[in-house]
Amino acid sequence: MTHVAVLDIGKTNAKLALVETETMQELAVLTRPNTVLQGPPYPHFDTEALWAFFLAALREVHAAHGVDRITVTTHGACFVLLGAGGGMACPVLDYEHDGPDSMAAAYDALRPDFADTGSPRLPLGLNAGAQLHWLLETQTGLREATAQVVSYPQYWSGRLTGGFAAEPTSLGCHTDLWLPSEGQLSDLPDRLGLTMAPLIAAGAVAGTLTEDVARATGLPKSTPVHSGIHDSNASLLPHLRVMEGAFSVVSTGTWVISMAVGGATSALDPARDTLVNVNALGGATPSARFMGGREYELMKGETTAPTESDRTRVLTGDLMLLPAIEAASGPFAGRRGGWSDPAMTPGEKGAALSWYLALMTAECQHLIGARGPVVVEGPFARNADYLAMLGACTGRAVLISASATGTSVGAALLADPQAQPPKGRPVAPPAEAAALAAYGRAWRERTDRQPAPQPA
Repeated sequence: MTHVAVLDIGKTNAKLALVETETMQELAVLTRPNTVLQGPPYPHFDTEALWAFFLAALREVHAAHGVDRITVTTHGACFVLLGAGGGMACPVLDYEHDGPDSMAAAYDALRPDFADTGSPRLPLGLNAGAQLHWLLETQTGLREATAQVVSYPQYWSGRLTGGFAAEPTSLGCHTDLWLPSEGQLSDLPDRLGLTMAPLIAAGAVAGTLTEDVARATGLPKSTPVHSGIHDSNASLLPHLRVMEGAFSVVSTGTWVISMAVGGATSALDPARDTLVNVNALGGATPSARFMGGREYELMKGETTAPTESDRTRVLTGDLMLLPAIEAASGPFAGRRGGWSDPAMTPGEKGAALSWYLALMTAECQHLIGARGPVVVEGPFARNADYLAMLGACTGRAVLISASATGTSVGAALLADPQAQPPKGRPVAPPAEAAALAAYGRAWRERTDRQPAPQPA
């Protein structure tokens, strides 16, 4: 029995989860918001508040349960520039800052092709390469002050151990920095004049705790710390261990990310926010995503839990939420959507919102050629309306991940290669599957009639 403490940093919230790897259950989960400080010098993550939270949380869970090993998982689109002494050369830029857009033309002249990187051109700082370019061009003396660039999970394992690195699952998530088919860095770091930290595998041991961390947490200094993994790939890893044949995983949170394993081969369309992720085994993984959790948060205030009567009225009246709510990314980027009838009741809007999220997911599944069962993990796995529409519109079996916190369980597997996560639980097909599928077709037809986005 191994207790693995997972530092799990999502875009919205940060967690310390203690996972017991024999049962793959979370024994404890402590959370706090992942705060963005507005400046100066620019919007950036409050890394020192996160650090204080993690030290306190490690002390708490170790005192209550004992911690044998530690690992890390974080959101993507995030790299840290370090000085020669190991401290930050600049604060960690919030990838939703629009600063990089002001230098889009100059960056576009530097970035490698999508055909090589599997990385679509994205707005704001969603391409990590665009972040790095903007920082170097706007922060005086930064290039000279930067000794190396580390990926975000490896920044945190590095703070715990003193050993910093970079890792392929984070390098391979729409960064422009990685060549998935070749398993190596692109030439962009050289073009930017940057040195990337040494490469390390996600499950490799980055080191043991520094004396300061051991003293602050009460853990033995000999506690191993595993390097860490990009969060979507943490969600995928348990299923790579237990699923056979073709399948896909839908990781839900601020971002809803679909990842296809063994899917139909098809050309990815970078204009529709498809990309190639790199999974924990090093394999190229066709993926597509949209900010479903953010869209849910933006719209849920207008909704209530739907009744059966609400669902019937939405189905029979073609009442819909149309894409996109977060228009900067996703398969319908650039479109401005909303309620098809603003006079819908809160209950009707509740049904339409859940179905919208499922239909957006189904579109992502189609774009990446996903086949076989669909495994849903994260908050949307608890939404019965979402699951019913997803199954009806894809025509495929839907499974609920056995873990409520798929990222944490997946990351914990890095520390115990022998652990076997449970398989997902099948969702019964809905009785109204035909009506839901017809609604999905009508939604797609209406979406096709929306005005197309205009070129920037």
